[in-house]
Amino acid sequence: MSKETSLHGVHKGLGALFTDFAGWSMPIRYSSELAEHKAVREAAGLFDLSHMAEIEVTGPQAAETLDYALVGNLSGVKPGRARYTMICDENGGVLDDLVVYRLADEKFLVVANAGNAGVVAEALAERVSGFDAVVENKSEDVALIAVQGPKAVEILGAVTDADLGALKYYASVPAVVKGHDVLLARTGYTGEDGFELYVPAGEAPVVWRILTDAGEPHGLLPAGLACRDTLRLEAGMPLYGNELSLQLSPFEAGLGRVVKFEKPGDFVGKAALEELSKKDVPRVRVGLKGSGRRAPRHGYTVLAGDTEIGEVTSGALSPTLGYPIAMAYVDREHSEPGTELSVDIRGRIEPVEVVALPFYSRA
Repeated sequence: MSKETSLHGVHKGLGALFTDFAGWSMPIRYSSELAEHKAVREAAGLFDLSHMAEIEVTGPQAAETLDYALVGNLSGVKPGRARYTMICDENGGVLDDLVVYRLADEKFLVVANAGNAGVVAEALAERVSGFDAVVENKSEDVALIAVQGPKAVEILGAVTDADLGALKYYASVPAVVKGHDVLLARTGYTGEDGFELYVPAGEAPVVWRILTDAGEPHGLLPAGLACRDTLRLEAGMPLYGNELSLQLSPFEAGLGRVVKFEKPGDFVGKAALEELSKKDVPRVRVGLKGSGRRAPRHGYTVLAGDTEIGEVTSGALSPTLGYPIAMAYVDREHSEPGTELSVDIRGRIEPVEVVALPFYSRA
């Protein structure tokens, strides 16, 4: 039986089509994924992300705990700021990619992907051992609503006391939305400007309604997981289970920059990651641009001539750009932008070109 977010009834009322995602019943689309995608790029979209996991780490050694548990330098993050990072196993494989908010000197919020919620909570609970800190899974109590798109500032500005102009990208601030206390963060997964609101679960339907009403004059639409996937693909953002996995290190993914060897002390996976950082990884993540209308999909084979040299991890016909795009892992010698390759799309060999990521950047 799939779990339901505190906004499930709202989505049903809006006529959403649901899918099971990481054990949660989530809206995949409301009207059409193309209309929802377009709304986020041109106006704004409203997302329910309450399936994500929220884990608090508090105490005098909260920062040291996270420095040891994760690959990033969390003690270097100032209160009110956030950091994209990863949690790895001893072999350097990625358990999950995370956003970590420092809410105060001794208080952090770790946000994990829904499918990895248990793995991350368990790993943090183990890794806190020996530190003066407490790990507490708050996922049941917290709903997460995102407003993403160029009109997000106008929409949210009409209903909050927060100074949105002063809120930097990857920063957060406690705020009030029409009488409701929220943690307001300028983060997102769409390639657009936007905000994520961490809300007490019981208040989420009211906050959703407030944002819907404020957004109506600006063209805001409720947006499902289908368009979230095409938006993040255009923005070149990895998805755990596709571009990231336990079999891959941050270096194959082209995200070695998140691993901070210079931070003080040891961290889980450090020795293995140091070894990996000294070698050229055999396969790397690249962008692929197609022509025509047939898009490469997850699991399709990438070819150089007749030779298999890689595999597609995500692909779609880009709603914004109008041509097929994909991310893939390919052999290093075929990874230079401009390289001509092909993909086996259900028995038809279609030409693709290696291009730099992201495919889309907002102006």
